[in-house]
Amino acid sequence: MNDYMITDLFSADVAAGKKSNEVMYLSSTELKAAGIDTVGQIEMYFHAYDSNWDNLFKNVYSKLETSEFANMDTTPNDEGQELYNANGVRIVGKTVDENSFWGTAILLYIENTSGQNVGINVDNMSINGYMMTPLFSTTVYDGKKSIDDITIMSSDLEANGITSVDQVELKFHIYNAESYDTIADSDAITFTAQ
Repeated sequence: MNDYMITDLFSADVAAGKKSNEVMYLSSTELKAAGIDTVGQIEMYFHAYDSNWDNLFKNVYSKLETSEFANMDTTPNDEGQELYNANGVRIVGKTVDENSFWGTAILLYIENTSGQNVGINVDNMSINGYMMTPLFSTTVYDGKKSIDDITIMSSDLEANGITSVDQVELKFHIYNAESYDTIADSDAITFTAQ
């Protein structure tokens, strides 16, 4: 949506020789985080398979432009502290949400101009000096942006007596999303999350 990766919910069963009208649901939380009020462009990749799970086609690209295409805002929502900027991948730490669904989340802005689709994971993460097991894995296609979050389980924070996320240390593992070949493993990055 407007050059941002947005999570969708879509699946359809269509019997041979039949048609179906379906709805694709998009994450309103992600649209809001990306600052998308008006949708000007939608890009999708479709994957179809038969009842035996054999691929009929995979990664078929489709692009739609709405009547708001000429007016869509493509200004990056990249305010925050730059954490990583190399190999065509830029990651900015935006904010900490201490009331996310699973616990606490660190919101990131990610921009990919690497020439390839990339996956990003987080390794060796600590908060206030205590090791954590973060929930984070994202894929950002070439030329696209993403607003994503690193989730820290409230049980991990409670087990270590952490009531406030003050100092974060982590490493980013960046890889080619198709081949899984490593693009880069960042050095340890330390930042204040206030």
